[in-house]
Amino acid sequence: MAKLQLLPVLAALCFALAGVALATPKFTIQGRVYCDRCRAGFETSATDYIEGAKVKLECRQYDTGVVEQTATAVTDASGTYTLEVEDNHEDEICEVVLVESPRPGCSEIMTGRDRARVLVSAESGLTTSVRYANSLGFLNAAPLPECGLLLQKYALGVDG
Repeated sequence: MAKLQLLPVLAALCFALAGVALATPKFTIQGRVYCDRCRAGFETSATDYIEGAKVKLECRQYDTGVVEQTATAVTDASGTYTLEVEDNHEDEICEVVLVESPRPGCSEIMTGRDRARVLVSAESGLTTSVRYANSLGFLNAAPLPECGLLLQKYALGVDG
């Protein structure tokens, strides 16, 4: 009789575990958008993060290139955006792409820093649902006067 009383408890436990296993995975994608005020092609101490920049997530099929998922976001005061995405996209290439800068003097999209690929799959071996994208950058219309000295500190092209 005691075994029969456990049957509903075991059945409820099985259904609960099945619900967890079948739940749609949800992912949070975070990244930052900056203004390259030295036109260096990378983040420096003169980098300024942009509030109000627009980005878009595109997930495209590997084979056809057809866009299967899109989402948009706007950066906050720290230049950080957050995108929420549902479902696994292991058969797709997902990238966060620059769309628009709110700054007229820093709105040129920088080739090579205009998109960041992110892995949106629960089958990736990562233990968290948060995915961090590389920073995306716009170019300032002209480099700041102090950029020459600043870039010398990086000793680019100097073997030493």
